[in-house]
Amino acid sequence: MTHKHCFEALDQIMRDIVRSSNPRMQKQPFGGKVVLLGGDFRQILPVIPKGTRSKIVNSSLNSSYLWQYCKVLKLTENMRLKVGTKPSNLQETKDFAEWILKLGDGLLGDQNDEEEEIEIPDDLLIKDEVNPIASLISFTYSEIDKFLGDLNYFQQRAILAPTNEVVDSINTQLLDSMPGEDKIYLSSDTLFESEQQSELNMALFPPDVLNNLRLSGLPNHKLVLKVGAPVMLLRNIDQANGLCNGTRLQVTKLGKVVIEEKIITGMNIGHHTLITRLKMTPSDKRIPVKIASRQFPLSVCFAMTNKSQGQSLERVGLYLPRPVSVMDNYMLRYLE
Repeated sequence: MTHKHCFEALDQIMRDIVRSSNPRMQKQPFGGKVVLLGGDFRQILPVIPKGTRSKIVNSSLNSSYLWQYCKVLKLTENMRLKVGTKPSNLQETKDFAEWILKLGDGLLGDQNDEEEEIEIPDDLLIKDEVNPIASLISFTYSEIDKFLGDLNYFQQRAILAPTNEVVDSINTQLLDSMPGEDKIYLSSDTLFESEQQSELNMALFPPDVLNNLRLSGLPNHKLVLKVGAPVMLLRNIDQANGLCNGTRLQVTKLGKVVIEEKIITGMNIGHHTLITRLKMTPSDKRIPVKIASRQFPLSVCFAMTNKSQGQSLERVGLYLPRPVSVMDNYMLRYLE
């Protein structure tokens, strides 16, 4: 369900709530109640699998019939960039924040509905044309061997990339460079019992095919870890103790049936926890069968994609191997 459909569903729920007490207000948007929606439009673009540009635009929040009743309130001061900034750097920080906003609003470069080249300031660029990824890794994770026991080191830095393939490549390269032996955990991927009743499904989706599927929200079939590596939790396990989807942790012990980690983001930084294998089902509608995958709900996160939303990072490397389109230029916002 897209944000537009959730928006309209909320409207209907609110109208139903006030129907019994005040039937006249039922005809008003949201039953005449004031509803406050918070968010950044650069970060709430609808995800339409294989959707055309027109379908994506039509699924956006401001394409709803309710949008005409909304009033947009804009925040004008970037408080996040000011935290921890020295007084001598305030003007530089302010200029950077304004540049980021102009980039997100499409105000840089010439007016053009198609492609436009934008000049990025030299101080933000890594100009290594021979091995740019190695230089990006060196900048973001400099002297990594000296800081394996420092929670702040991994908490304050990450590499961002637009696709899972690029992220996996960077994570593998960094994991290989870490000291110590790695441990491999393989998932058990099967069809649900109801799906197995079809011999055709069993023939089309044998275990080796299921193992090679890359599905959103599921860990890889082959999970390679080392002690000291940063990982990200892919499921809500215990919200009260800070174990939520997107929480970052650092591996401290690798067992056969459990993995011990300490939390490095959120409200319980430094707390140790044990993670076991979970049975997970992807929500990807493009798969014609229902799959059950049993694996540790973790992924290595030296590099990450959209899971970086809402995080404040001190040092960020951004790798864009292809031109950035209008639909994904919001990733540049994470330079903050």
